[in-house]
Amino acid sequence: MMMEVQFRRYDTVNYLKTEDDIANYLDAAMDDGDPALILAALGDVARARNLSQLARDIGMSRQGLDKALSGTGNPSLVTVLKITQALGLRLSFQPAHTSRPPSATGA
Repeated sequence: MMMEVQFRRYDTVNYLKTEDDIANYLDAAMDDGDPALILAALGDVARARNLSQLARDIGMSRQGLDKALSGTGNPSLVTVLKITQALGLRLSFQPAHTSRPPSATGA
């Protein structure tokens, strides 16, 4: 007798349970550097945190927010900042690579 195996559709949202999960996920997307991937990852976080409520919090329609974060959208930096702030996140910048400290002579 052969047992039937059933699969559920994978959804990243199911694994974004903690603040650390979310931060690590977004960091990995940023490491890739693809803007579409970064927006899609931010969209996953928004869905994990209640996309409809987030849209209300930032003054957008749910459909507009969903489109902006679909990976094919092109939201402004202002919109991205509003979204990250409403999610309790902040963007930060770090050097892409380490380099030698500048010499005292400036050369």
